[in-house]
Amino acid sequence: MARAGLTTDRVTLAGAELADEVGLDHVTMTAVARRLGVKDASLYAHVRNLEDLRGRIALLAADEKTIHIAEATAGRAGKDALMAFANAWRKYAHDHPGRYTATQIPIEIDPELLAQAPGPRRAIELTYSMLRAYALDEPDLTDAVRLMRSTLHGFINLEAAGGFAHARPAEASWVRCLDALHTLLEHWPAHHEGDPA
Repeated sequence: MARAGLTTDRVTLAGAELADEVGLDHVTMTAVARRLGVKDASLYAHVRNLEDLRGRIALLAADEKTIHIAEATAGRAGKDALMAFANAWRKYAHDHPGRYTATQIPIEIDPELLAQAPGPRRAIELTYSMLRAYALDEPDLTDAVRLMRSTLHGFINLEAAGGFAHARPAEASWVRCLDALHTLLEHWPAHHEGDPA
């Protein structure tokens, strides 16, 4: 029987909070149960297993991150939108490192649950919409999305791991990287004969 007051949302949020504190890899059913003050078995009335919990954390984080980015980019276009988008992305990663990790790694998610979740779909729409200001057509638009995601995620991961030991502030490099990304997007290279489609 499910413990009174315990819900799938509460279990997911507890897992997400724990992920931010100790890292997603260290989230276990036992640790979440301890955090909620219940026995492990009580959780299984709300989530199937640890993989299900991780999937729910990923969907929660995707929704939160997308809302955060949408609010930051509302009414903006071009470089202004790109900077706001990137800064909101980075802030979410800094504020919620465990949840952010869940949005960036492959996790088996129940297809029915994924179909009902607005976060991942909205994130894709928001990203493509923001980049359309650069007048890119397919397949360049998809390539630009991959470049932007690689740039942001790569910088954030290196920063989190202490990979920037140089005296120059990481913030200064972040701004210059975004300037360079904007310049590249504005001057996207033309396709040449023999390039992959």
